[in-house]
Amino acid sequence: MSGTRRAATLPVRFFARPADVVARELLGAVMASHDGAVTAGRIVETEAYLGADDPAAHGYLGRRNQRNAAIFGPPASWYVYLSYGMHWCANLVCAREGEAAAVLIRALEPLEGLDVMRARRGGVPDHQLCSGPGKLCQALGITRSLDGAMMRRSPVTVHRGRLAEADLVRATPRIGISKAVEWPLRFVLHGSRWASRRR
Repeated sequence: MSGTRRAATLPVRFFARPADVVARELLGAVMASHDGAVTAGRIVETEAYLGADDPAAHGYLGRRNQRNAAIFGPPASWYVYLSYGMHWCANLVCAREGEAAAVLIRALEPLEGLDVMRARRGGVPDHQLCSGPGKLCQALGITRSLDGAMMRRSPVTVHRGRLAEADLVRATPRIGISKAVEWPLRFVLHGSRWASRRR
């Protein structure tokens, strides 16, 4: 994966900012897994969770437990949780340590290791390989073992990328939650066939 290896890994200071700012600016970056087989994709969809004041955030009101402890960690660390008892979801912690703010990586455009992704995802069409947070974790081999790890030293890294001139970023309400649904904190590359939902 020569192109990704040459690209700079995003620094801690990139994530030490409000989650909504980070979520928007992560679009176009490349997420790569180096654990065993190499797989990588371009981030096309994210979702921001703002911490203790966000009713949809796992750290709402500062509530901390064994399962969500990593979201209170330092910026640029991973928070990985199990959704509906079935799917791992990968988040990058933002803002300051203890704020419990994070960005959920919602969808990728597959770039490298597609054969590995296809095998892990059970032969779904390519546009569905990474078109959702649980799907991309399965495709990249992400599990709870990543939880709490600092991104730059972990098997899953995020590298600088850039948006094309024609790329348009849309902010929409978040998906798959029941509280603060209307907050426009989902960011997606408009018209991307790789996104979890086109709207």
